Amino acid sequence: MFKELVINYEEHEARVALLENGMIVELFIERGDETTITGNIYKGRIQRVLPGMQAAFVDIGLDQAAFLYVDDIIDQAALEMANYFEMENDSDFYKCSDGDVLKSGLPEFVESYDINIGELIKEGQQLLVQVAKSPIGSKGPRVTTHLSFPGRYIVLMPYVDHIGISRKIVNETERTRLRELILSLRDNKYGYILRTAAEGINSDRLEKEILFLVKTFEEVKKRNQEKSASTLLYRDLSISFRAVRDLLTDDADKLVIDSEQEYEKVQEFLRKYMPDSNFSIELYKDKEPIFDAYNLEADIERALKKRVWLKSGGYIIIEQTEALVAIDVNTGRYVGGHNFEETVLKTNLEAVKEIAYQIRLRNIGGIIIIDFIDMKKELHKEKVMTQLAEEMKKDKSQINILPLSELGLAQITRKRTRTNLKRTLNEPCFYCGGDGMLLSGKSICHKIFRELINEAGDMMGNKFTIKVHPEIARLLHGEEKHLINSFEKRFQKPVAIYPDTSYHMEEYHIFETLDKR
Repeated sequence: MFKELVINYEEHEARVALLENGMIVELFIERGDETTITGNIYKGRIQRVLPGMQAAFVDIGLDQAAFLYVDDIIDQAALEMANYFEMENDSDFYKCSDGDVLKSGLPEFVESYDINIGELIKEGQQLLVQVAKSPIGSKGPRVTTHLSFPGRYIVLMPYVDHIGISRKIVNETERTRLRELILSLRDNKYGYILRTAAEGINSDRLEKEILFLVKTFEEVKKRNQEKSASTLLYRDLSISFRAVRDLLTDDADKLVIDSEQEYEKVQEFLRKYMPDSNFSIELYKDKEPIFDAYNLEADIERALKKRVWLKSGGYIIIEQTEALVAIDVNTGRYVGGHNFEETVLKTNLEAVKEIAYQIRLRNIGGIIIIDFIDMKKELHKEKVMTQLAEEMKKDKSQINILPLSELGLAQITRKRTRTNLKRTLNEPCFYCGGDGMLLSGKSICHKIFRELINEAGDMMGNKFTIKVHPEIARLLHGEEKHLINSFEKRFQKPVAIYPDTSYHMEEYHIFETLDKR
């Protein structure tokens, strides 16, 4: 499978598309705002400790306070009790695909002691925190005191004493060599994870990266002493450099970028930090926008639609809510052959591929419920679920697939790492407030009629005036005129209707007026 990175770089926005055989499978967008701060390190101040939630709010200088869980707070005494525990590097690009993972939290046996967060931190206390998860929707960023500094070949974890090696490095001889190499080079008690790219690395290259990462950490500590709280101390690499560091070679064979300035910066980055690399990097110079040249814009727009058509004529509906995502599979225009069960199976299998693709491209996280078309044969159910598990293997995010429920629903959990594509590129409709529906014109007319009756009993004037949207005015003068006629006949009070183009469809105002004639 040929993989390439396509980078569209503008002054205020950068987009990185990961392509597999020419098809976009992942999209990363950076606009220099608070939605792309994963990996940044801040000197924060504890605003409020919540013992009941075992969490705290931390002021790091952003619009929203950051959230800090108890198991994201380093407790040195507890850590000294642990000889070994797994770790996870939760960077924006490198989503646990690297084998050994830095678990965000204390060892299981330490957590069982039920440590109270109030024993670890106090309100007003200053501390170093790193953003583990950028703000998503109404939720502020999640931070941790478990600092990590990812490099090309290793990840430095200054607060733990552990050596980990990527599970993708399967040769035991190489694993032993790398472990002995890192032990011989480190002159401190810092922890390290050797990433997949470290396979075959020589001592000099590894030593240089260790020195660079340690120096970076030392600079952060120095800034921490010099700066006051709620201050940014360290900013992670830009999206272009993270693409080179984390995706190139591991996930892609080629990089194409349309900015000459960024192209030169990437080349300099490679010369400085990866001098032995021979990556294929190309500067795109054509007049046609790079994403148009690769036909990516249409795929991105398609990933924002609620309905996605399948080649057979079936379709899936993707409904995203705050807590979960519901995906419904339908046969649509596909009628199949003579066997209904085979038609259902074929549609479900085709939907599985599209669903796995859309989940990855849209970066859908949390709880995902898939309502497949009902299948009666157990063999068909097994085939669909097996295919689903196989397709989801292409996704590097942490995923758990539950067995098909009694109601025929597939349940998936996928780790949230950053804002999904829909929230990144869209915002709630200014007209319907994100509901996707409005009261019908007839319902609004009847609502106005009920309110007129309610106000008529206490009426001081002798006339009602109603200001409404022009479409509602048209209905009240036309097919719903019987409502106004009924009211005027019942209460012997005239009603004047005035259209106002500035009004929302559901907005109206009823005024009592005194006719002086």
